[in-house]
Amino acid sequence: MRYTLRFFISWILAAIAMYGSFYLWHGLILNDFKQIQFPIVWFVILSAFAYLIISYILFRVFETKILSFFDNILMRGFISALIVAVSLFAIMTVLHISFTKNMTTTYLITDFCWQIVEQSIGAVFIVLGKHYIFEPDFEAEEAG
Repeated sequence: MRYTLRFFISWILAAIAMYGSFYLWHGLILNDFKQIQFPIVWFVILSAFAYLIISYILFRVFETKILSFFDNILMRGFISALIVAVSLFAIMTVLHISFTKNMTTTYLITDFCWQIVEQSIGAVFIVLGKHYIFEPDFEAEEAG
């Protein structure tokens, strides 16, 4: 994978979109931010950094050779979002259950569905970037 303008624009836009949806869901709809025990500025900055990492991982999964067998770029985006969402859900659930006493099945199912939605939003931006941002093929130009 080459780190080109297409990569950087898709990566950053996907991170911003997922961070925005995270803030909308947890900050405004669920109002989870009021339960944070340390300064909100730290949380916002660390969350932004985390979404840059998640977006990078999502892009890398999208670019794997295994998923390149899917001709439909939308299907590839959804599958990569599903892989990342399930992985994040598993990690976060293990951590969250370790620190929480009152974990309900409804909460787990809702969180799982939300992870899929959130990563799918990021995948949409990666797919759009891959489809619409022009990237010259330097290798073909050098060979020709």
